[in-house]
Amino acid sequence: MTDSQNTTQDKPNPFEAIPIEVTVSVGRARPLIRDLLSMGENAVLTLDKRIEDPVDLYVGDQLVARGLLEKWRGTKPVNWQYV
Repeated sequence: MTDSQNTTQDKPNPFEAIPIEVTVSVGRARPLIRDLLSMGENAVLTLDKRIEDPVDLYVGDQLVARGLLEKWRGTKPVNWQYV
């Protein structure tokens, strides 16, 4: 390996330090403002997806994957099925 190849591999990638926005969407709702204002503690907002439907992973505004919510050690990780 030459010195120029070695130097390139040792440099950190500047793109690795750029933050991105990642959103996991479990569903959407379009309530009226008056309905939101009347919601109290423990109110339920009905979404357009069922619990067993895939969730969507967005990077910025771009849909990049779909997956299923799973229960694992008390958390809810996503098993990405469609990338």
